[in-house]
Amino acid sequence: MKAIQSTALALFLGLAAQAAYAAHWSLFTHYDFQKPRYAHPHPFAHEHLVMQVSQDNPKRWALALSNAANVMNFFGSSRVQVVIVAYGPGLKMLFAHSPEAVTIQSLNAQGVEFDACHQTMLGIKAHTGHLPRLVPQAYVVPGGVVRIMQLEQHGFDFLKP
Repeated sequence: MKAIQSTALALFLGLAAQAAYAAHWSLFTHYDFQKPRYAHPHPFAHEHLVMQVSQDNPKRWALALSNAANVMNFFGSSRVQVVIVAYGPGLKMLFAHSPEAVTIQSLNAQGVEFDACHQTMLGIKAHTGHLPRLVPQAYVVPGGVVRIMQLEQHGFDFLKP
C-alpha cells in the first residue's frame, strides 16, 4: 500500500512540476480539430487572424506583436479575433524570460491568444530534460501547424510576418 501511495505521490508531483512550465493546458486537453476552442472567445468578431511565429528572431517577434496590436487597434478588440501560434524556434518568443513577455501580457489582456506548440515543447524536453518555462499567457496546443490548419479551415486569415 505504501508503495502505491509513494508511486501516486511521485506521479502527482511530476505532473504538477510539468504543468508549472506552462500555465494553460486547456486547449490541449480538450482539443478537437473539428471544433476549435479559444482562450479568448470573441463571439462578435467579424475578422479572424492567425499569425505564425516559427523563427528564433526577436525582430520578427516584435513585428508579429506589432501587427497584432495594429489589427486590434484598427478593428477594435471586440470585432477581431487574433491568435498567434508559436512553434519550432519561434516558441522561444513565449519563454518566460522572453524580451517580449511584457508586450505579450499587454496583448493578452486585450484579447490576443498565444498558442504554444506541444510538439516543440517535447522536442525541447528531449534535449534539456524538462519542458520549457512559458509566459503565463501561453496556451498549449497539440501542434502549431495543426492549430494553424484548424483555424484556417474555420475562416481565419493567415499571416506570417
